[in-house]
Amino acid sequence: QVHLVESGGGLVQAGDSLRLSCAASGRSFYAMGWFRQAPGKEREFIVGISWNGDSTYYADSVQDRFTISRVNNKNLVYLQMDSLKPEDTAVYYCAAGDASYYSDYGRPEKYKYWGQGTQVTVSS
Repeated sequence: QVHLVESGGGLVQAGDSLRLSCAASGRSFYAMGWFRQAPGKEREFIVGISWNGDSTYYADSVQDRFTISRVNNKNLVYLQMDSLKPEDTAVYYCAAGDASYYSDYGRPEKYKYWGQGTQVTVSS
């Protein structure tokens, strides 16, 4: 069993930065992903990282603005978000699972464990 807790969300202005953290209890060697869900929209994959941190996968909407990283000996995953836009406003979730292939990372059903989410609001 893995318990995930996100933190670091908040209210910022367009162009600002935020760093989200995801703290995991239990086994840490899962592939990790960040998803987000805006009001009235479906949950959206934004970035994933392999269990050892060697591979990362980004959605086009956040490529070159967001950076995922992990520190396995501390059971932490980070999402550095730069150049934030109002359309980045959403609840952000981290998830852990057994994604193996590139195509797995964007599929919510590949993730066994989910955090409770943290709100990010970007004002214009």
